[in-house]
Amino acid sequence: MTLDEPAPRVLSFWDQSAFWANLGVSLFAFSGAYTVLAPDVDGALRLSIAAGIVAMTVGTLLGGLMLGLAAVPGARTGRPAMVLLRGLFGARLSYVPTVLNVAQLIGWGTFELIVIAEAAGELFGGGPRWLYVVAAGVLTTVLTIWPLGSVRLLRRFVTVAVVIALGWFYLQFFREGLPDLTDNPGPSGGAPFGTDWSMFWLATDAALAVSISWVPLAADYTRHSRSEKAAFGAASGAYALTQIVAYVLGLFALAFAVQGEGVYQPFLTVTLGAVFFFVFVLREADQSFANVYSTALSIQNLLPRLDRRVLSVGLGVLITVLALGLNMGDYAGFLSLIGSVFVPMLGVLAADFFLRARGSWDTSPDAPSRWSMIAAWLAGFAVYQLINPGTVSWWSGLWTDVQDLLHFTPQPWMSASLLSFLAAGFAAFLVGRIGRRA
Repeated sequence: MTLDEPAPRVLSFWDQSAFWANLGVSLFAFSGAYTVLAPDVDGALRLSIAAGIVAMTVGTLLGGLMLGLAAVPGARTGRPAMVLLRGLFGARLSYVPTVLNVAQLIGWGTFELIVIAEAAGELFGGGPRWLYVVAAGVLTTVLTIWPLGSVRLLRRFVTVAVVIALGWFYLQFFREGLPDLTDNPGPSGGAPFGTDWSMFWLATDAALAVSISWVPLAADYTRHSRSEKAAFGAASGAYALTQIVAYVLGLFALAFAVQGEGVYQPFLTVTLGAVFFFVFVLREADQSFANVYSTALSIQNLLPRLDRRVLSVGLGVLITVLALGLNMGDYAGFLSLIGSVFVPMLGVLAADFFLRARGSWDTSPDAPSRWSMIAAWLAGFAVYQLINPGTVSWWSGLWTDVQDLLHFTPQPWMSASLLSFLAAGFAAFLVGRIGRRA
């Protein structure tokens, strides 16, 4: 299928809710719960479990609203996410975020296969890693070739199994007797949990970044929505709800974890844990499916005549090969970098789409370049980096020098995500008003 073919409007609110709800329950939510507790460079946890739950809830709710905003333009126009950016930046300038999106989606798809392989290894007590990676890659590719059928499959069968598995693990953890979530010694044999609430907004940004990672994909699916309300409600509500449930479960598991054991061991040690954890491992393929499908649609913004199904097969092979040769990298740093790019971009999109253009955009291949929107995007990106330059040494060192030059010191209450979103949106609104007057 190419971009010349209109998107069928066949997905109901419940179809989309099942899709987003499944994306909210990720193995990343379990392994990434650690990052919400704001670990320092030595690995010491600076937030308690209770503070982490509050930060994660706030970040996820805000991220869900942002995801809902990103979902509406796709439902209104019927255009994929990166094609929509032709109306925001112009056809040629939209290639810049498109290339960035392709790069990050290939990275996410590769990470997902690695996570599936690692979880499967713990589930089955070892075994050939390459076999798990290849099996996950094949399943991902098959789902991507028939995307609408895959979304309906999630609604009818997988969602029910995931809900049962979540309920079972909550029940088992409560039976184990949860430790004090506000002041406890931390994982058995490990560093204690902290009580420093000054890291609250840093933890909130870590949770928000997970939601934001889906923003540049949202319209790829909501373009098939039967209505804008269904698209917004499913994306903002279903995703936020299940991500909160999954993250809280991951934080509970962290409280039971024993130092030196795998991150998923608390799930496997409870009654029937292996059976229900297998549901999570199998379901994780919908994450890699979403990444591969959206990568193919993003490439079509560059090369619109390429068939999506052919691209999907090639991308499935690519991420499988990458997953065979790579290991998990700096997950927290990766999330921070993704957030710093796409949070301000969403601010620009929301301001221009809803306030200036009111949904009337030129997404043709000849859409004129709009450098003012690029400038607004970069302004928001700079605000994010000044507040939270991340953990990549050479990159963070560069922005630390800029902080010194400006005599700027980030304060604990500053949320890089929220302030960059607002700064980019305000800049886009301002230049839009100036442009209309001119």
